[in-house]
Amino acid sequence: MTYPLTAIISDLHGNVPALEVALEHARSRGVRRYVCLGDMVGYGADPCATLEVAMRLCVPGAKDIDGSDLEDGHCLKGNHEEALLFSAEDFNPKARAAIEWTREELSRNPDRADAYWDFIGELEASGSDDVAEFAHGSPRDPVREYMLPRDARDTVKMAANFAAMHKPLCFVGHSHVPAIYREDGGVHLPKGNEGPLSVGASLERKAIVNVGSVGQPRDGDPNLSYVLFDGERVEFVRLDYEQELAADAIRAVPELPDFLADRLIVGR
Repeated sequence: MTYPLTAIISDLHGNVPALEVALEHARSRGVRRYVCLGDMVGYGADPCATLEVAMRLCVPGAKDIDGSDLEDGHCLKGNHEEALLFSAEDFNPKARAAIEWTREELSRNPDRADAYWDFIGELEASGSDDVAEFAHGSPRDPVREYMLPRDARDTVKMAANFAAMHKPLCFVGHSHVPAIYREDGGVHLPKGNEGPLSVGASLERKAIVNVGSVGQPRDGDPNLSYVLFDGERVEFVRLDYEQELAADAIRAVPELPDFLADRLIVGR
C-alpha cells in the first residue's frame, strides 16, 4: 500500500498552544493521517479542546480543519485517560490533583460531556497498521510502562519488549523523551529537528520509536516534539510555541499546581 504521511503525536496534556503549532506544521508538510498515542488530558488547562482535536483528526473518517477528508486516524488510551475512568491513586499528588480537576472539567459542558466520556471509554490500549504498532507506554505494557534512555542498558526489559512486538516497528510516548531503541541494543537520542531516519521494514532488527510529547516535553528542551512517518522513515520535529501562554492558562486554574506550569518553561 501507499503509506500516507502520518503525524504521530502523543501526550498533548491539555496544551492548546503547543498542539496548534504542531498541527499547523503538520498541515504545511502535507500530512494526511494523524495517530495519537494517548494522554490528551492531564496537567494542562484545556483538556476539552485537546480532546476535540483528537476526536476530529485521530479517528476513522477523520476530517481536517477545513473539512477535507483525511486517511483514517487512530487514537489510543494513555494512563491519564485510564486514571479518569478508574482511579489516580497511584499518581503523584500534583498529577492526581490535575486528574481530579480534569474529571470535573469534562463534565461541565452538558452538551459535550457524554461525547467526551464515550470517546475516552472506547479508546483502545494499543493498535497497529500494515507497517507498525502503536502504544502509549511500551509494546508489552501499552498503557503504563515507561521507555527511557537508561532502559537501553536493561537487556531483560528490552528483550521482553521486542519479543512482545508483532511488527518490526512500534511507536510509543508516555516518557515524554524522544528516542529510537534498536533491537541490537543501540539507542539514538535525537537533538532538535532530525531526520528522515530509516526505521521501516527494511531494517534487519526491530525498533521502538518514542515520539516525545507535544504538550509537556521532559528532555530538557521546552520545544514541543512529534514525529512524521512515511512508512519507512521518521522525522523528529521540535517546534517552539508560546510556553508562557500555556503556563499562564494553568496558573489561572486554582486547582492546578503551579509546578505544572513552571516545568513547561524548562522542558522537565
